[in-house]
Amino acid sequence: YVEVPVPTPKKDEVLIKVEAASISPIDWVIQQGGLKPLLPRVLPQIPGTDVAGEVVDVGSGVKNVKAGDKVIAMTGFFNGGGLAEFAVAKANLTVIRPLEVSAAEGASIPSAGLMAHQALTDSAGLKLDGTGKPTNILITNASESVGNYAIQLAKLGNAHVTATCAPEHIDLAKSLGADEVVDQTTPDGQALKSPSGKKYDIVIHWGEPTSWSAFEPHLASNGKIFDIKPTPSSIKAYALKKLTFSKKELIPVILSCKAENMDFLAKLVKEGKVKTVIDSKYSLSNPEDAWAKNAENKIFGKIILEP
Repeated sequence: YVEVPVPTPKKDEVLIKVEAASISPIDWVIQQGGLKPLLPRVLPQIPGTDVAGEVVDVGSGVKNVKAGDKVIAMTGFFNGGGLAEFAVAKANLTVIRPLEVSAAEGASIPSAGLMAHQALTDSAGLKLDGTGKPTNILITNASESVGNYAIQLAKLGNAHVTATCAPEHIDLAKSLGADEVVDQTTPDGQALKSPSGKKYDIVIHWGEPTSWSAFEPHLASNGKIFDIKPTPSSIKAYALKKLTFSKKELIPVILSCKAENMDFLAKLVKEGKVKTVIDSKYSLSNPEDAWAKNAENKIFGKIILEP
């Protein structure tokens, strides 16, 4: 632990007094060196990208928020900085937090909510107002926060949702709206088989690396897999399907953060249409237990740290 100066926001930045921060599996990957040589760019590195709090200062070019506003923000994976008393975020990734949304709920939204929203809408083309054609969707590893949001957003799109998760989380996944839930530790779960025998139009893949041959028998004739944790083998599968003009595709998804989508998600939480699921809460001043919990990879929802 070190004392560092309170950061000074640049022209396009916002200084936030942190009221809640969340950590994600990517934070653990960064600490273990899984993204070398990209991250961390410098040491010491303050982890955490998702925060909620109160604006205390803004850069000269910032117009969308002001001191005193309660906000939700994403600091970005390259910068981090969330696990501290004060954090700096770009103004274009900072949105007003509705009063009905708690700081803990707000800090749960950015990276996980944005990834689920992007995969389902921008990538898969699902219409969240339910006006699209009936769609069968598989969401793997639905225990984690991306899966939590993906289940609920898919149901807003009037999709039939099959989810895979750990056995202890089956009832929780059902409570979020999943139509069918498969224990991912069983042969059927590992085979990604729908209990009702449905073929999947869309797969939101947030689970462990899985071969194309495991997915292919369960895909509809033009089924698409959107891989949120792309690996070299999945990128190879993507290229191969493109080269062979296959109607069945595996498509890597890289997070593209947009404030308007974060604002949209915050309003869904405010209206009670989407629930932010919190696994556990820890003290920001003593985060070792939270970090250990994050490393276990056996959580349902988000891990929150509060001052």
